[in-house]
Order: sequence, then structure tokens, then C-alpha cells
Amino acid sequence: MKKIKASLLIVAICAVVVTFFSQGTLAYYSTVGTATNVVTSGKIKLVIHETTGDDTPFPQEGIYIIPGQIVSKRVNIENACDHPFYLRVKLVNGINSQELSAQDCFNINLNNNAWTLQDDGFIYYNKVLNPGEKTPYVFTEVEIVGEKVNTDYIGKALTLTVNAYAVQQENNPAEHPWLAVGWPTEEVA
Repeated sequence: MKKIKASLLIVAICAVVVTFFSQGTLAYYSTVGTATNVVTSGKIKLVIHETTGDDTPFPQEGIYIIPGQIVSKRVNIENACDHPFYLRVKLVNGINSQELSAQDCFNINLNNNAWTLQDDGFIYYNKVLNPGEKTPYVFTEVEIVGEKVNTDYIGKALTLTVNAYAVQQENNPAEHPWLAVGWPTEEVA
């Protein structure tokens, strides 16, 4: 009986020793590992379309204007990428390189059904612009006002520049587009 107890004791000690060493080995192998995560971002691309009332491209060289004249200028933006985005535009007005306010130069018939002018000076598209879609026109006509655009500026170039900015909508939920985060900064001319 003593032999059996001694044999059982030796077997038990061997089992404990084997268990101890195998746990150490298992622990060693379970803690080794490498993970490589690659994150890529999509590109946002938009196209600004400027046409006249008959849908021909607005002349790059501009047109001759006089105060009080109403000019047909239709502006809308197209999503030319694979990602939905929020969109805003800023209108920059001026004579040659002298910047003037919109009230000094133009009365613009803003499409208030699809676009919202905010206090930050940007005009926001009220919806998400999906891939391949075009916005409704931001505006379709511009009236030239004469408060600053008078005879002092004969022969000068009056400009209306449309700057468009987009930010991805994916992972950027916002109740209104103007509350979205990550807008690109304005470029200084």
C-alpha cells in the first residue's frame, strides 16, 4: 500500500510539474502578437458650375456691366467623389484687388429654400451632397448696385468669386451642416 501511495505521490508531483511548465509555455505563446493597422482617408472633390441663363458657361473674361443691370449667373456645385459631404460657399466681391462688401457691389437672389446664410459669412447647403449629385443653384441672378460701383470705377474689373468648401459627412454627424466639424480653412489671396 505504501508503494501505491508513493507511486500516486510521484505521479501527482509529476502532474503538478508538467502543469506548471505547460502553463508557463502557454502564457508565453499567448502574449506574443503583432497587429498592423492601416488607415486611409478618402478624397473630397467638388466642381463649381457657373453658367448663364441659357446654360452656357459663364465667360471667363467676364462681361460688361453697368449699375442697376441684372446679370444671369447660375452657380451650383457637384459632388465629384465617392463620399457624401457637407458644403458651404463664400462669395468674395471686389473691384480689382480692393475688397468690397456684397452690399456695395451686388444684390444676389440667394436660393433660401436650399441654402442658408449664416453669421460667419458662409452660405451652407441645407442637405448632405451625395456622390454624383449637384446642388440646386446657389443663386441665378446678380444685380449690380451703384453705392460704390459708380463712375470712379469705370474701366475697373468687378469680381464675384465663389469659393466652395466641403467636409466629409461620414463619421461627422451634425444636426445642421454649419454645425459639422473639420471645415477647411479659408485661403488668403
